[in-house]
Amino acid sequence: MLRRASMLLARRPILAARARPFSTDLPAASSADATFAEAWTKVIPNMDPPKTPLSFMQPRPPTPSSIPSKLTVNFVLPYASELATKEVDMVIVPATTGQMGVLPGHVATIAELKPGVLSVHEGSEVTKYFVSSGFVFIHANSFADIIAVEAVPLDRLDVNIVQKGLAEFTSKLSSATTDLEKAEAQIGIDVHSVLNSALTG
Repeated sequence: MLRRASMLLARRPILAARARPFSTDLPAASSADATFAEAWTKVIPNMDPPKTPLSFMQPRPPTPSSIPSKLTVNFVLPYASELATKEVDMVIVPATTGQMGVLPGHVATIAELKPGVLSVHEGSEVTKYFVSSGFVFIHANSFADIIAVEAVPLDRLDVNIVQKGLAEFTSKLSSATTDLEKAEAQIGIDVHSVLNSALTG
């Protein structure tokens, strides 16, 4: 019986696996808007089609055939832009999974940021920022977009104030009576501990 089953399986044509394109193989600009606009004009020819999100976006830059020598970084906050299309050698970001170094040619990745030090390496110069949280979007074309809720250059922080804040939150945690007070104190301890380590380490 097993021999017969194996013979039947051998006679069946083997279906070739359909190749799934990589994200880098996709066209830089989508044709979805053009298809929608064409369908719209057929139904309502006397009214312009509405704008879609793609109408306000620049086409994605093509993925280079070779790895560039530099990483292009955009580093933005809700109220300011720290770096705009800055070409650097490497950035190290404090991801929730651990410190992550990003070089040109890095695989496309999205990572959540935790409180920690973000360092930007440009030649022999290293600029360090303390970031509270956010996300980093690494694209296949050696572009990286870093979005942080708060970020401060490390050289603008006072280690004495940080250590004072750490002591205050430690005291608040020991005297906290509700879950909310404990959570707020613990968050303060976590942030100030990372700040203290960055400044003293």
